[in-house]
Parts: sequence; structure tokens; C-alpha cells
Amino acid sequence: MRKEERYKGVIEWFGRNVPVAETELRYRDPFQLLIAVILSAQCTDQRVNKITPALFEAFPVPEALAAATPEAVYEYIRSVSYPNSKARHLVGMARTLLSEFGGRVPSEVDELQKLPGVGRKTANVIASVVYHKPAMAVDTHVFRVSNRIGLTENSKTPLATERELVRHIPEALIARAHHWLILHGRYVCLARHPKCATCGLQPWCQEYGKGPGDAVR
Repeated sequence: MRKEERYKGVIEWFGRNVPVAETELRYRDPFQLLIAVILSAQCTDQRVNKITPALFEAFPVPEALAAATPEAVYEYIRSVSYPNSKARHLVGMARTLLSEFGGRVPSEVDELQKLPGVGRKTANVIASVVYHKPAMAVDTHVFRVSNRIGLTENSKTPLATERELVRHIPEALIARAHHWLILHGRYVCLARHPKCATCGLQPWCQEYGKGPGDAVR
């Protein structure tokens, strides 16, 4: 199957079966989403959603978070992965947000990456979700699913995956496709035991039918 055919089939299937695809993180404004995405690194959205209500109440605006100590923030986020470093990142992010951007979450990926705790993936999430830019955030789910299906070919890095996906997915669909691939990886194309038997992408998946275990990589 040619790559163009695979992309066409996958995109059309998602368009029919998952017309609405969006982040599962709960937030009310760009600042809250930025906090939630930083916390979600190597942590589930469900866990992040459990702790953010109290965190957002305690630090509702950048000024409040910037005035806090990492130790104070830690008490609210201690149940997430790497709470010590994330507490430092959150305080540093808020301070940089005030000093460099007037307290407003920037829209450009390069500017977002100037904030402590914000790498390219996080920056792409904010750019796409908040500002509706054609940015493809590649997390472990997107990286795995893209390789398994055959949207990418032996991609070695998230950046390589991002570039290939952006090259083949129509610009207007890139932000939604990011969520398509994340949700598919989270609930169907699981890392250890993918649910291949019930997956609607069977006709276009290069790993389907190779035998037990072959799809897991």
C-alpha cells in the first residue's frame, strides 16, 4: 500500500468515527492548560485532573504562582511524576511568563519553549489547542501509533515523526489529528496489548496480521 493511500484511509476513518477529538485535560484558560500540560509529562491526564482543581484555586493567575515557592507548589502536585522538578518548572514558568510575556501565554512555539518546563511537545499542544495552529505534538502515543500503523517509517525521534506527519496530513486537520492519534494510542493501540481485533484501522495498519506480539514495538 502506498503511503498516500494509508494516510487517506486513516484520516477518512478518523473523520467518520471520531469527529470530535480534543484534550482530556480540564482547564478554563490558556494559563491553566499550560500548567496541566507541564504536569502531564510522563503522567496520566486522569491523575493531573485530580490535582489541578486545588492547584488552580491556590494559584489562579501567573502572579500568584510566580510569588510562590517550589516547596509550596509541591504540596499540591506531590502525587504526579517528578513533583520536585515540576514544582520548580511551574514557578519558573510563571515568573518568565510575567517578565518576558506580560503574563500572557504566547502563541508561537519558539516563544513557548522559552518557558521553564516547556519542551517542543508541550509548546505544540498549547499552539494547537489554544491558538488552533497546525502544530503536531508528538508524545509516546503519537510516536508509537504512527510507527505501528505505517504513517511513519522507522522514525527514530519525536521531531522526525512530527515532520513526517505534518508533511502528509492536511494543514486544517493537523491539530485534530494530534488528538486522534493520542486517543487511539490511549484506548485502542495500547503499548503492550493493542486491541487489534477491534481496531477500525485494520485495513491500513501495516502491523495488523503479522501475528501475536509483532505489533508491539
